[in-house]
Amino acid sequence: MKSTWVAVALSHKVRRKPVKIWFNSLPVVLFRTNDGVQAMHDRCPHRFAPLSDGKIVNNAIACPYHGWEFGTGGLCEAIPGHLGKLPTIRVKSYAVTEADGVIFIADGQPDAPPHTHPVTDSDIAIQYATNSSQSTLLDTAENILDATHTHYIHKGFLRGLNSKRFTVQVDITGGPGWVEACYTGEDQQQGIVTKLLEGTRIKTMGRFRYPGIVELEYWGENGITLGAAFHLRQSKPGLVDGIGFTVGPRNHGLGHIKGWLFKPFLHIGMHQDRQILKSALENSAHGPATKPVIGPLDFLRDDIARIIAGDLPKSAENPQTKTLEL
Repeated sequence: MKSTWVAVALSHKVRRKPVKIWFNSLPVVLFRTNDGVQAMHDRCPHRFAPLSDGKIVNNAIACPYHGWEFGTGGLCEAIPGHLGKLPTIRVKSYAVTEADGVIFIADGQPDAPPHTHPVTDSDIAIQYATNSSQSTLLDTAENILDATHTHYIHKGFLRGLNSKRFTVQVDITGGPGWVEACYTGEDQQQGIVTKLLEGTRIKTMGRFRYPGIVELEYWGENGITLGAAFHLRQSKPGLVDGIGFTVGPRNHGLGHIKGWLFKPFLHIGMHQDRQILKSALENSAHGPATKPVIGPLDFLRDDIARIIAGDLPKSAENPQTKTLEL
């Protein structure tokens, strides 16, 4: 797969003070200079001290151990006490860009701007959330897109406020780097969040995009009433970090009000998911090593795994239509 932008931090969290994140199991330091946000391997090449413990000096980051300074592109620009020409020493750096209030980095130079969320209307209200789960990228992504667990893990919030269920049609399609499921037949989820913040629903869309973007779209009679995008990354083994957007029409300020009302429910839902993902990961270490069973309602798991591995999802060549009760 080509080099791709990955969301790693909220823009307002990265100022002059260095911030440490994990990217592809490596520590990375983010910091802001006059040239914009910089992203480098969080390890001074001299004695391997973490640059994130240093400070910004002369538009560069200074190592806390001997004060070596590394500027834009990771080039060493100063060695305090040294007289004469500097040796050519460089810290590995990453491409950086910012979009919709989020910092994205890439190992390489992507040929397109980052994709942020599924709502294309310019008059929108956006809320942000960050989250970390002890899990795998595959399990976390599937968890967000899995409709059936909401009756149990999120009982009362999204579904299960009463015993009413709907027969739902699910159309599954895909292509290079993406797979999606379109749910029709459930005019309203039976949960407190839906009843408070949403009207009649026409369809629900769930989508996974390479390298780790999970999108949800809730459609009413006049278009998308709420969209969400969760940018996930396997920061290191057993840890998935994510940045989430919830997006809706501004609607003369009503969208902001709905966003603030929805935010506490989102945090509760993320906490519930973190708990079950952590317990499942820990429990997977006990007993004989085996792969999890793919059940008849696990419509997207295999294709998500294929996309993460850089392969074409099966649904790209074999779209399917399923039914279930929700």
